[in-house]
Amino acid sequence: MSNYTIELLTQEWIRNTLITFLLIPGVILIGKYNSSNKNIFLLKCVSIILLIVTISGHILDINNNNWTVSEHLPLHLCAMNQLICCFILFIPKKQFLFEFLFYGGVIGGIQAILTPQINYYDGSYFMYFKYYLAHSLIIIFPLFLYFNLGFKLTKNSWLRVFLAVNILMVLIMPLDFLIGANYMYLAEPPEIDNPLVIGKWPYYLINLEFIVVTLFLLTYLLFKSKIKVVKI
Repeated sequence: MSNYTIELLTQEWIRNTLITFLLIPGVILIGKYNSSNKNIFLLKCVSIILLIVTISGHILDINNNNWTVSEHLPLHLCAMNQLICCFILFIPKKQFLFEFLFYGGVIGGIQAILTPQINYYDGSYFMYFKYYLAHSLIIIFPLFLYFNLGFKLTKNSWLRVFLAVNILMVLIMPLDFLIGANYMYLAEPPEIDNPLVIGKWPYYLINLEFIVVTLFLLTYLLFKSKIKVVKI
């Protein structure tokens, strides 16, 4: 299977981007008119649906003999955030997971929508739909928690999440080279033309460090608030 990229400003890109970025605020706005209990129930239903879709994707790949360790482990940043979406409402201590999801999900999800690359694409509508559903939800989920369920970003959360991402990079990079993978795009840059990816390996990784820490800090400054965390 090859990777499928959607080039910037093509008709397909414009259609998908418009639908996605109209859907995101619409879903968040719906939560403004619901009670906390209804919003929690809604998100739990979405979590279960996302989990079913994710598992179904793996089952299809296994049945089609396409599943490999080097390509299908949930070790891309967006895949990690998808798993957080599936489980965050079902575990007691969730503050750090929320903050990881907020920075990694919102920033990573927006980048994935704007520079779409569907890895290991088999041409099916399911994989196409799954890509946009999953990346839309990792944006919607933390914003919904923030605006409708009272979650907040704690002091210096941007720095803690940035350090956590770097620890993951240190752990995943040798695995990439060991098994011939490209998780977190640490072995080579993505195929899609991404303005944030500057230079060749390893220089684009160094550039991304500065870009990511800046985006995390700006996100923190933009969304920092005094709202208390709702205990679920």
